[in-house]
Amino acid sequence: MKLVTVVGARPQFVKAAMLSRVLRLRHTEVLVHTGQHYDDLLSDVFFRDLGLATPDLNLGVGSASHAVQTARMLEGLGAVLERERPDAVVVFGDTNSTLAGALAAAKLGLPLAHVEAGLRSYDRSMPEEINRVVTDHVATHLFCPTANAVACLRREGICNGVFEVGDLMYDALKASLARVEPEEDVLRERYGVAAGGYYLATVHRQANTDDPEALRALFGALGALDAQVLVPLHPRTRGALAAGNVAVATNVRLLPPVGYIEMLALERGARAILTDSGGVQREAYFLGVPCVTLREESEWPETLAGGWNVLAGQDRDRILAAARRPRPEAPPAPSFGDGNAATRIVEILERDPPHR
Repeated sequence: MKLVTVVGARPQFVKAAMLSRVLRLRHTEVLVHTGQHYDDLLSDVFFRDLGLATPDLNLGVGSASHAVQTARMLEGLGAVLERERPDAVVVFGDTNSTLAGALAAAKLGLPLAHVEAGLRSYDRSMPEEINRVVTDHVATHLFCPTANAVACLRREGICNGVFEVGDLMYDALKASLARVEPEEDVLRERYGVAAGGYYLATVHRQANTDDPEALRALFGALGALDAQVLVPLHPRTRGALAAGNVAVATNVRLLPPVGYIEMLALERGARAILTDSGGVQREAYFLGVPCVTLREESEWPETLAGGWNVLAGQDRDRILAAARRPRPEAPPAPSFGDGNAATRIVEILERDPPHR
């Protein structure tokens, strides 16, 4: 088969790296980077960390409003797909790159494989939720990471072409853990922190960064924690802090974005993780690190089982209580597959090949 794979943001690089390793053993892949995340710390370092092949094409779309960014991607991807005429298009997750790839494929009548299908937060104010729903409803192959994702699709009447395969993020973590051990030694030297002696936080969702009061509340809560808080900072968040004149407490240490292996090391050593990222929620769960989600909902309800992840929104008291809660006694349940999602996806595509 010949497949065009569309990526554009950091979580997609992780998933694509796992799938490409298996896919390229027997098939042809054309890897297209939309340029949604475009500087070294958001893009290139992930390609290096994960051994992901250099993209065959980079659309160089860059930053813009949702409408402009998606339109530019759709125009560029449409031209690529017209030229390549692949057997199928593969998209990942829920970003604007996902939506653009899905629409471009659908408009040209090309089969579409959605990896990480079936996720729902049921919050239509989230751009990511719109992207997920639209992509799932035009996909021909829906690769779900969990049984709950399959059930979400079934409730919407989507039953054909649905496969529970496990989570590529879990594949990536299992494949990378051996490289995290030496990185933890580097972290002690670089940041002067010891395992269990700090919190790790990430904030990048539009609902948290575009509202100065929400951002002020979140960073106020981080400043009230009883240890140092390391915050690898998305450029959007850095700009929002400056624009909103948001105070950052002395125990909150702002860092540039970090690579995949370094982030895993930071996650594994943290006392607890505070985040609005779906990917970081799962990595915390995989690593057995307590997580506080800085949102009122999660598209990953599996992580809430057993108290490993707690929804705290933007409320200071709820955030502090969740961060200080006792560590759960029971280990996280194995809800995300066995680390072989990539193999399973390729085998299904071979067994049930896409048809125009």
